[in-house]
Amino acid sequence: MHLSDIMNNNWVQEYLESMYPDIPDNCNEPIVMSDSTFTITMPENTNHLWKYNEDKILKDIQDYVTSTYKSHYCGHNTEYQDVQTIDLMAAKDLAAHFCQANILKYGSRYGDKDGRNKRDLLKVIHYAMLLLHFDGHYTRQDNGLTEFR
Repeated sequence: MHLSDIMNNNWVQEYLESMYPDIPDNCNEPIVMSDSTFTITMPENTNHLWKYNEDKILKDIQDYVTSTYKSHYCGHNTEYQDVQTIDLMAAKDLAAHFCQANILKYGSRYGDKDGRNKRDLLKVIHYAMLLLHFDGHYTRQDNGLTEFR
């Protein structure tokens, strides 16, 4: 479904405009609806706020974080495939300190190991995002999940 397909409904338009005031009028990008959640992909550089490639950086971060959910950090057996190493650390109240230490680790090795490795910076950002969660700024309830299934 595209934004233009549902904009004929006034209540939808009013809701989207109130929740997402920065949506440009010419946005014809997909809107994915699952329950009451809308994901809106903004067209590239619509309002010239992406002066430093932030849109591309956010996409790289999203791709990197998504890749960690299918990587060696997860359980191999089907019943544990959603369990990551960080979940085990969280169960022992070690996750926040682990994230903070990894921010320092990957931040300090940037430029030294493998040169100016973009992946190290993506790891710093990902661990900072995880630290936001484990320090209580966000919870799994914020995205409709329980702490553990």
